[in-house]
Amino acid sequence: MMEQVANKKVDSKQTRPHRNLEDPGEGQGAGAHMISTARVPADKPVRIAFSLDNASDDAPPEDAIPLVFPELEQHLQPLPPCHDSLESMEVFKQHCQIAEEYHEVKKEIALLEERKKELLAKLDQAEKEKLDAAQLAREFEALTEENRTLKLAQSQCVEQLEKLRIQYQKRQGSS
Repeated sequence: MMEQVANKKVDSKQTRPHRNLEDPGEGQGAGAHMISTARVPADKPVRIAFSLDNASDDAPPEDAIPLVFPELEQHLQPLPPCHDSLESMEVFKQHCQIAEEYHEVKKEIALLEERKKELLAKLDQAEKEKLDAAQLAREFEALTEENRTLKLAQSQCVEQLEKLRIQYQKRQGSS
């Protein structure tokens, strides 16, 4: 038998826990569960026990609990509070705050992951451009060297042509 127990304060006239909470079948229908709404002074301890074994089939399954945060995983959802318990309400509020913070952190992580992908793509592009620039610089250097060599060859050819012209003119003039 699964039994939950909580310590609470009890009315001075009450000497033991509510009988209807310990045995839901006593004096009522087998599925009925009653919780007293009587005020209890804070100076007296009380033991509240309930069993999940006699739970009514009318109770919605645990999966049917409405989702407070639909985008949050089921096992992280805040469970609905017991509205009669201030502590339960406080725990629920804290759980909701934590769930909101968790959701915000997950959104921030997703945004940061997206930003990381963008930055990695930019880095890849920059590295590719750097390699392309290095290749272009090497090609430019090679073409510059080839151009210098060709200009040197051209100037040598121009000099040789000029020498040949002079020699040709000397032969023409001596004949």
